Parts: sequence; C-alpha cells; structure tokens
Amino acid sequence: MTPTEIARVTDYLRRTFDNNQIAIDAPKKKGHPIEMRVGDEFVGVLHRDEDEGEVSYSLNIVILEEDLPPAP
Repeated sequence: MTPTEIARVTDYLRRTFDNNQIAIDAPKKKGHPIEMRVGDEFVGVLHRDEDEGEVSYSLNIVILEEDLPPAP
C-alpha cells in the first residue's frame, strides 16, 4: 500500500469507528503485513486486494481469548 492509501484507509477507519487513536503502520520490510493498532494495542492486519481493476481492503481483527472478560 502506498502512503496515500494508508492515510485514506486510516481516515476512513477513524471516522467509521469514531476513534482517532486508530493507526495503520506501514510494513518495516517489503512483503511484511500492514498492521492496524488502536493506541499502542495491536488489533489486526490490513490487506489490499485488486481484482479486475477494482481495489478493496480487508481488515482481519485478532481477539485473543486471554483478553476477553471471564465467562459468566
């Protein structure tokens, strides 16, 4: 993803979830995943897909069971 795409997707996510702490980090090395975080907390991985000239972005959010509240 280009820096412009990252900025546009970041803006979209911030507006959609009404949260200015959302950030998308460009990969440190080519071919590495693009990570999304809220504040300092890693939340998931963002993927860019292009098919027949149409571009879309998918966000895979990771929730660890250890981060969930206890079951009732």
